[in-house]
Parts: sequence; C-alpha cells; structure tokens
Amino acid sequence: MATGRRIRSNKSMEFYQRMIAISDQLPHHERSMILPQKSLSVFLMIGVFFTLKSTSLAVDFERELKPILETKCLSCHNPNNAKEGLSFAERAEVLASETTLVVPGNAKESDLYRVTVSEKSGELPYMPEKGDPLTEDEARILHDWINEGADWPEGVTLREASKTDKSWWAYQKLQEPKHDSIDAYVRESLQGKGLTMNPPSDARTLIRRATYDLTGLPPSVEEVQQFKEDHELNPQLAYSTLVNRLLESPHYGERWGRHWLDVIRFGESNGFERNFIINSIWPFRDYVIRSLNKDKPFDQFIREHLAGDVFGKENTNIAIGSAFLVAGPYDDVGNQDPVASAQIRANTLDEMINATGEAFLGMTLGCARCHDHKFDPILQSDYYQLYATFAGVQHGETELSTLEQRQKREADLGLLNAKKAPLEKAFAELNNAVRVRAHTRLADYKDRWTRPKVDRRGTEERFDSIDAKFVRFICEAQDSNPASKRFNIDEFEIWSASKPPRNVALARNGASAEGEARKIEDFADAYSADLAIDGRTGARFLSASDRLTITLAEPTPIERILFSSAKGAELPGQAKFTFVADYRIEVSLDGKKWIEIANGHDREPLHAAHQQHRLETQEITAAERAERRRLRTELAAINAEIAQVPAPQRVWLGSRTADGVDGPFHLFLGGSPQKKGKLVVPASLSTLSKVTPSYVLAKEAVESERRQALADWIIHPDNPLTPRVLANRLWHYHFGTGIVDTPNDFGYMGGRPTHPALLDFLAIKLKANNWRLKELHRLIMMSEAYQQSSTWREEASKIDGASRYLWRFPPRRLSAEEIRDTILTVSGKLDTTMGGPGFQLYHFQQDNVATYAPRDRHGPETYRRAVYHQNARASVVDLMTEYDQPDCAFSTSKRSQTTTPLQALTMLNHSFTIDMAEALAERVSSGSLTAQVTAIFSVAYQRSPTASEQTEIGKIIASDGLRAVCRAILNSSELIYLD
Repeated sequence: MATGRRIRSNKSMEFYQRMIAISDQLPHHERSMILPQKSLSVFLMIGVFFTLKSTSLAVDFERELKPILETKCLSCHNPNNAKEGLSFAERAEVLASETTLVVPGNAKESDLYRVTVSEKSGELPYMPEKGDPLTEDEARILHDWINEGADWPEGVTLREASKTDKSWWAYQKLQEPKHDSIDAYVRESLQGKGLTMNPPSDARTLIRRATYDLTGLPPSVEEVQQFKEDHELNPQLAYSTLVNRLLESPHYGERWGRHWLDVIRFGESNGFERNFIINSIWPFRDYVIRSLNKDKPFDQFIREHLAGDVFGKENTNIAIGSAFLVAGPYDDVGNQDPVASAQIRANTLDEMINATGEAFLGMTLGCARCHDHKFDPILQSDYYQLYATFAGVQHGETELSTLEQRQKREADLGLLNAKKAPLEKAFAELNNAVRVRAHTRLADYKDRWTRPKVDRRGTEERFDSIDAKFVRFICEAQDSNPASKRFNIDEFEIWSASKPPRNVALARNGASAEGEARKIEDFADAYSADLAIDGRTGARFLSASDRLTITLAEPTPIERILFSSAKGAELPGQAKFTFVADYRIEVSLDGKKWIEIANGHDREPLHAAHQQHRLETQEITAAERAERRRLRTELAAINAEIAQVPAPQRVWLGSRTADGVDGPFHLFLGGSPQKKGKLVVPASLSTLSKVTPSYVLAKEAVESERRQALADWIIHPDNPLTPRVLANRLWHYHFGTGIVDTPNDFGYMGGRPTHPALLDFLAIKLKANNWRLKELHRLIMMSEAYQQSSTWREEASKIDGASRYLWRFPPRRLSAEEIRDTILTVSGKLDTTMGGPGFQLYHFQQDNVATYAPRDRHGPETYRRAVYHQNARASVVDLMTEYDQPDCAFSTSKRSQTTTPLQALTMLNHSFTIDMAEALAERVSSGSLTAQVTAIFSVAYQRSPTASEQTEIGKIIASDGLRAVCRAILNSSELIYLD
C-alpha cells in the first residue's frame, strides 16, 4: 500500500486485530490455545486478504495528491500559463463534465492518468513535459484518487510553491544583539575560520580611504600632513575628528547622493526609441544631495519618495521627493492601438513597482507579474495590489510651487492682465466683424471657387506658354493649419511647352532648388529643397518658410506645373505629410521681376477652417489690417512684460489622477492586460504578514491614500526588511561588498549574509539613531575592521580570497566619477559649484529620435563634479563609460569593474586628459626640477617621492618635458587605486 495511506477497517479486520492483540499478551506456549501456529499463519493470510478486499482506501487530497499536482503539473498548467488550454489550479477546471481530463471512478479512461503513466516498461510517459515523471507511488495515488471518485474539497486551490516561504531569514524579526561592537561580530566569524584581522593602516592610507569614501575626492597634501601629525599624538582622536569633518562636508552629499541615484535608476532621458532629454528633473538630484547632507532621517526620505507630494504638498523641498516614481525610463511613443497602449502602460507601472521593491525592500517584485514568484513567497496578487497603488501616477512635468509663490505670481500678473484684456477684446471684435461681413458674402465667394480642391497626391496648374528661368512657389495657407505657411513637397514638376514635353525641374536636367528647409543636426540635408526635384517620392522637402524656388538650366518656355506631397498614395487623407491649401506660382527671367502665372484662389476650400481663413483674408480692408497690426504690436509688448514675471518652476514630478486609472483593478493572467483575473485592491505584501501589520484599502481609496499607506508600511517599526536592506547598502559602499552581496535581492536567488547577526545589529542601530545615516557611518568607520590595512596574506587568502570576512580591508579602484573628479582636482580645475542644471559630455541632437554623440573636447563648463553630469540613458560618455559608469535604465545596486584596453587608450589620448596634464604641468611648474617632482607627487599622491622616483622623474622631465610626466601621472595606477 502507498505510504501514509489511511485504512477504514471492517468488522473482520477489527476481529483480526483483537485476536492478534490478545495473542501478543500470552506466553508463547499458550498462544496456540487461541491461535494454533498453523492456524495463525492461515488466519494472517485470510486477514490480509479480507483487508485488501474489504478495506476502503481514501486518498487525502490536500496531504497526498495536491503536492504532486503542484510539483509535477502546475508549472505548465496554471491560470497564467495554461498550456493546451488546461489549468489545474481550480477544481471546476479539472473536473469539468465536458472533458475526459478526469473521469471520476475510471482512472484508465482519464486523460490525466493516461498521459502521466507509461504503458511500456522503461518508456517515459508523455507528461510531465519538464522534470521527473511521476514515481510509482505518485502514480498509484493519482490512480486511486480518480477511482475513488476524484474527491476535490471545495475551496482548495493549487499553487505552484516557491522555493522559500515566510520563514526565510530576511523576513524574520530583527534579532537582539549579542555583541556591542562591529569588531566583536567580525572577530567571531574570523575565529571560526582560523583567521585574524590585519594591523591598522598607516595615517596616509587611512585619510585617503576615509576621504574618498565620504566625499569621493582626494585629500589635499596639507590635510594629509596635518592628519599624520595629529595621528601620531592621538590616533583615535585624530581619526574621529577626521570622520566628523568629512561627514559635515557638502561633498558628502554629492558622493553618497551618487550611490543613491544609482540605486533608484535616476536618469535624465526617457529611454526607449525616442529617448528625449529631460531638462527638468535635476531638482530631484539636488534634493537627494541636500537631504543626505542634512542627514535627513531615511524613513522620512523613503516616505517622501513615495508620497512627498501628498503630505508635503505645500513644501517644495518635500514634494520633489516623489519624483522618484517617474525617475526611471518610460515609453512615450503614444501607440494608438489600444492593446499595445495598455501593454505599454502596464510596463510603465511595472518599472515603478520594480524600482520600489529593489530600492527599499531588496525584493524582485517584478517576478510576480505573470505568476506567483517562483523563488520567494510573493504572490501574483501582491504584485497587482502594488499595481493598484501606483496606477494614478503619470510621467511628465508638473508645476512645483508653494501657495505663497502662486499668490505672488497671481498678484504680479493682475495689472498686466487688466491692461491686456481690452486689447484682446478689441482684437476679437475686429476679427469677428470681418468674419460676419465675409459670411454675408459667402455666396459671392463660392461662385469664384470653380475648381476642385488641392490634392496632395498631385495638384496641377496649366497656363499659356511662358518663358522662365526661375519658378517660385509660394504657400499662402497650409492644409492642416491655414495660419501656417510651411509645407511639404515630394516632387515639383515643371513641364516644357516643347514636343514632347520634358520635366525641366529635374536635377538631372540641370535644375537646382532653393528653399529654407527644416534642419536636424545629425543629418543636415535630410529635408532639403533638392528632394523636391530628385525624381523620387520617398523623401520630401520640409519647408521652414513659405517658398520654394526652382532655377532651370536655361530659359525655357513652360506650360504646366504639377506638385505633390504624397504622390502615389491611395487616398488623399492617408498621408501624414502636410501640403498647401492656398498658393501662388510666379516666374522670372532675371530673378528680380516676377510674374504670377497661377494660384489656387479659385479652388474649393479643403475644410471649414480653410474656408474661414480664406474669407477673412480676402474680406479684410486695408484699414482693418492696419488696426490689427497695431493691436498685435501692443499685445506683443504686454505679453513680453508678462513673460518677465518669473514663471513657476516646472519639474519632472509626474502628474497624479484623483482616483487612478483603469480601475477597478484586476490581476492580469500571464501579465497581459487583455486577460483580467480576479479583482484586487491596494494592500501590503503578504510576504511580511507574520512580522509586520498588514493593511488593505477599499477599492474606492483615493490615489494619494494608496501611496501614503504603502510608504508607511515600508517604514513601519516592525518591518525588518527595510532597515536590513539600508544597513547592508552602507556596508557595501564602505567595504566594496555587502554583508549580503546582492543589495537589491534578499530573496532565494540573492546572496546569503556572511554576518547575519551583524546585519541585524547594524539595522537596529540605524533605527535607534532615528534612521540617520551619519551615525551609522561613524559606527562603521570607527571599527577596527574598517581601519585595518589591506596587506595581502597568502595563507588567509586561501581561506577567504575576497576578504568577505574582513581579515583585511578590501582595496578598490575608484569609480568613474571619482576618477574624473580626481583628475580635475589634481590639475586644479575642479569647479565645486553645487546644484542647478547639469552639464553634458555629449552633443545632444533630436529629430524623431535622440542622438547622443560623445564630445571630443570637454570645455571649462564641464569641469564640475561628475554627479552633476546630465546622464542620459543609452548614451556613451568617453572616460565615464569606459570606467563602468552604469546605464541608468535600471537600478544599479553594485557597479561592475572591468579592465579593458579602451580604458588605457582613453586615459592616455583623450583631449580631456591631455588638457588636464597641461593644467597640472602649469600648477607644478615653478621652482627647481626637484621642487617640480615633489610638487607633482604631493598634488597627485599626497606623498613625497622616493629617492629613486625623484631621480628618474627628474630625468624624464629633462628629456621629454614636464607635460609628458604629468600625462603619465594621470595615467598611473596609484592615482585611481586605493590601498
């Protein structure tokens, strides 16, 4: 029988069991009185027979069969991935009467049993398609369950189990500390591996390490010298004073702001196909730097990221925090297909959900978009509860101002608008008078409109033969906007009066074209006038003025002109390229005296707006035209004054709808908005329900309430995940690797903590210090583990090569930003101006899409700290990209570090490095040869040269010049490596 199966005993079985029990209590020689030995054997055989014949085997569905179906079937047959249209999640789907998937009482006629059991020995069954087939025991359980009537209890739903459950280490309460210092935890781990820490670092190493860690800049030689002197007298006092000074430096926020901007995928273009630049999100970058410098409690910082515009609506320094929600990439292509548009919107919200989960919780929430998370206890419903939470957030600019600022602006504009109103009224009355008068004569005008309206597929003008050297086409009204005079032409044909006629406008026939064209930087002649006479219709002349002039090879008698903007289109309305509505054509022999030979004034209007424009243009008198010019001039002057009133700041903060969009909210089957599952409401993640109080909002909850509830839940005092993740990030940036080496993923697929008790100790300290980071910095940096040297020890490296357990301080190469900032600092060119719009190390060009071309030269306007660079997604920036600056399309919790030939080539040959070498040479050029060498080493390395370095560098300066030495110094490993 199957292991663990229950037996319902009949009376025969009960009698048999009683007799065995009585027999067992008697001495062996007396047992035959009740059951003789032979009779006992026979009785046992009869008992087993009756047991098998009359015992009813009841399969426990939840305990026995449910785990089998969830393990072997549900990965392919679930509501989100119903292969062959079959889902095994619900009772009704499996036991549907119209199918033979399960035929209660008959396993052999049930498809589910037949495809999972092989009839031939040694042959694999048809199912499951993936993974191991059913064991013999599992097949027997399935067989018996079906034969017994396929009892599936009501309300039982199958779920594919994740690799972990709510007992996972990261989801447990913070454990009370067992030690009172970081070093106690580190030593405990080292002792378990037979290791010890290195001795302390020397003073120069320590100040360089601490200064770069907290500010991202090198210390000055004077700072190093003073610290060495103080360190000699009192090491701990000197070092604690140094740490405090660095934490109070404004450069601290710039350095650690860069870390946080990496984590929250901050970028200044929207990515995707168009990838346009975003010039109004820099205030958020400044807010991050400012908040860190002020040591704002990080729980408040998180709340502001998620809902600062809700509870800090009138405080711009708080409201700007919620730009976090729209700081990532998003697709703005505006697809008109409703299915594609819904998918794009779902992708946009998915990006926000992922960013939130990774940054604050170390959770890969996006994996639950299409199904329950395969590895972590995150349900698909959890994901869509957050979807409902963020559904009201839209990307875009928003006015960011206080009530006081708005009131002041309204007061400033009051007088100007009072002056403007009567002018606008007079202007409107004049235009209306002309319009009314024109309409009274509409019948007269209609009599003049005798020809068909213009056709963008081809409009023809015929006229008496006339000699022409120049032909000028003038647009008087555009078809889509009659007030505009810009137009598109794919071909402009001028036919001679000869027999046979020739298109003398063709470039190959010697003609040339002139006309101001729309310009784009990356393709100067993309829309030039030459395209109107090239004999092809694939490309068009896009005018930037009202005219096109064709110069013929020689004076020629002409009699017909044909022009178009959508030649060959099936219907005139199908083409998207604009055309003319009204026009005139003139010719000249000398280019000075022009004769009008044709116009479109007698053609039917294209539409009501065109008709209205034409009536007003033809009906207005000279006096009325002069009065309109006067009114326009006065209005322009007042509008100029209005423009001088400071406009409210517009920031890339996004917009919020009052109650969200697309509600009520559903779970999307397979992640498809077109396949809606059960209803969901905004709520907290079920993952932490055992340790953190949950919340569930009503489906009517307003958009602002949803985000604020989520923010409060994430920073709830009982939530252990948020402080763990944050404490781990600090450890990661100080030591190069976190206690958990996957800072964005504390789940099953992430790393395991090397010092779990230490991580909880740091998280508790963070909370005890009111979520302020600077105190945690002090705690970490004052530890012996942080202050130890990075000396390599062969035996220790065999046990812990990466120094995860901190037997030495892990050395590191500077980041891309630190390298650039260091080069600017040592050359004396760093501009320390903080905040404001960023600079660009690329040349930005935009037509339908954006292009980012790296600049060959970096001017003084770019000599600011790299954190202020306007990072665009998918852009390449020389030096920065080579040294692994990440693409901000995604969250970067830890940076890659590569070593490539391109790094050396760029550092050696880029104009920026050469310019900085020249500047460094000027900075150290005074004094003797010895003084110059000393100055170079002091500025670049904050140390004196050795005797051999002094000699060798002196020889190179004498032979190749000071500039060559400075260029080599900027390319040296000592400049970009710590320890």
